[in-house]
Amino acid sequence: MTLLNLLASRSSRMKASEIRELLKLLDQPDIISFAGGIPDPSLFPADAIRDAYADVLGGPEAGAALQYQVSEGYLPLRRWLAGQMGKLGVACDEANIFITSGSQQALDYLGKLFLSPGDTALVTWPTYLGALQAFNAYEPRYDRLRPEGGNMTPDAYHTAAAAHGGKVKFAYLVPDFANPTGNTLDRKQREAVLDLAGELDIAVIEDAAYRALRYDGEGVPPILALDCIRSGGIDKARTLYCGSFSKILSPGMRVGWVCAPRRVVERLVLMKQASDLHSPSVNQMVMHRVAEAVFDGQVEKLIGAYRERRDGLLGGLDANMPEGVTWSRPEGGMFVWVTLPEGTDATDLLARSVKEARVAFVPGNAFYADGTGRNTLRLSFTLATRSAVSEGIPRLAALLKG
Repeated sequence: MTLLNLLASRSSRMKASEIRELLKLLDQPDIISFAGGIPDPSLFPADAIRDAYADVLGGPEAGAALQYQVSEGYLPLRRWLAGQMGKLGVACDEANIFITSGSQQALDYLGKLFLSPGDTALVTWPTYLGALQAFNAYEPRYDRLRPEGGNMTPDAYHTAAAAHGGKVKFAYLVPDFANPTGNTLDRKQREAVLDLAGELDIAVIEDAAYRALRYDGEGVPPILALDCIRSGGIDKARTLYCGSFSKILSPGMRVGWVCAPRRVVERLVLMKQASDLHSPSVNQMVMHRVAEAVFDGQVEKLIGAYRERRDGLLGGLDANMPEGVTWSRPEGGMFVWVTLPEGTDATDLLARSVKEARVAFVPGNAFYADGTGRNTLRLSFTLATRSAVSEGIPRLAALLKG
């Protein structure tokens, strides 16, 4: 007998991230990569972060920074985040904020909190790969969420879930500049999600990782803000808002948060206590100082840089892609979603592209709960310099033309 024979059944649903594997290509200097959905490290506020660590560890707070922390998270940071949520139309206080080790931990905890084996999670087709990985460990089935409208009724969702021995538990979506498509839901679509959630009596998990990165157009209220209007306040809402500092200040510090009704935060705290006790104290304290000092200015800097790169990538696609290839035109975020002619397999194309053109991207089927979408792919523009676009996109287009 080997230890592998003793593994829980859920372990069979844990699969390697195609994106994390592709990030290894970044170590190869001749690869032009549009694969990793990662921020540009040259734009991190490194000086502010360095100074904040020095201040925290060189002052009277050093002991607290190196000590255990309450599981809810560092109180001044939670209060700052409650203020930020207030600016978005969500009236709340620190009791509604829970600090996590990145928003990925939030998704894992929420999957664990809601999903029993056989339960149904509603997700868009495609959806964020990391969410599927987080939820898979809890052995759900997936059904298709259609914010744009569809013919699936609440009764049909219930019936399908019951046929698989479970219940519909939540709808998960990235409403602003979605990963992977770059698409944004308008207010009507967000209201439709809340309508469906109300009829099904389920939670809504709003992944807001990219919300601050808007380059064009008017902002749309968060689903949680719309929910609070309907329900009469956050503690009566069904929406759970997952935020992160990773895309704005630093992914390496691993600081995210959940804004939710107190009764949900209380359950998440119990999970934290049983998992890693708390997110690192020093990182939370430093993040609070940096966010207070530079958050708004950092957002403006990123918008200026990433807008130019998005426009450059879209221009490269316009100039080079053959007929039959289409792509999204995102108003913000990090991604452009490309649809290839039917019958084209993006996974096969990637193998050729890396070997022959030395260009990397993410095949789209990784973002579909059922593995479909094989004629789609995701391009990230956060690291797409002018030279990368001028060299890489013509090479990729040549493969498609050939």
